Amino acid sequence: MSGTGMTRDIDFLPGLPIDRILACYAGAPGKEIESGKLASRESSAALVANAFGYFLGRATKLPLLPGCADLGAPANDEALDLEVLVRFPWSGGRHPCLDAIIETETALIGVESKRFEPFRPRKMPSLSEAYWRPLWGEAMRGYEAIRDGLGDETLRFEKLDAAQLVKHALGLRTAIHTNTTTLGKRPVLFYVYAEPATWPDGKAIVATDLQIHRAEIARFAAAVAGDEVRFASASYRELLATWLEAQDQDVRAHAAALAARFNL
Repeated sequence: MSGTGMTRDIDFLPGLPIDRILACYAGAPGKEIESGKLASRESSAALVANAFGYFLGRATKLPLLPGCADLGAPANDEALDLEVLVRFPWSGGRHPCLDAIIETETALIGVESKRFEPFRPRKMPSLSEAYWRPLWGEAMRGYEAIRDGLGDETLRFEKLDAAQLVKHALGLRTAIHTNTTTLGKRPVLFYVYAEPATWPDGKAIVATDLQIHRAEIARFAAAVAGDEVRFASASYRELLATWLEAQDQDVRAHAAALAARFNL
């Protein structure tokens, strides 16, 4: 599959388990292969596939994520997956798909990755009435407050897709209460983002937009602090700084290649 059809134009770094990466995306609801997103140089899907796809089948090589050091390393080499659907506690409708899932001995970490998306124009977020069902327990008040503020338009995030993050958090919370393999583990939402200086065509990205995005991340984090689903974040530059200090030489080489290819 890695050398035919729509997959031949996908830009993978050397040393990646390409067939395993493509298998993750082949059945995923986002249709990153069919849509061409995975082959796009400006796609967030291409970035996360190259960054975290390296660790498929070798998850124990993954350095501890910033803000998650107390949660331990991946439980085993198969404890990382890409494009993972996490279901809400109902059958119909759309369910969130996280860019990556990492399972440690104590936690279930869902990764949401962004590249250029925060700096593009986007529609106002919408949440269906289903999200107001009393299903989230007593320890999700911060996420529920953001949900409520987005719902009645008293709360606004210009660059951060707060509605998507709330959905992901609710999905992770459901997973650790319903999936037998993750029962009792700490749910964590890890937001990793690029801070590009320019668009692919060379046009500069407004510096204040980067600042607004960071400020909104901090505001979101403060609002959900102490909730059942921990929220942690890092820029790709911060993430790769930890990978460049890894004991494993191959991980360091991967981080350097990733930074160079995607201008991180």
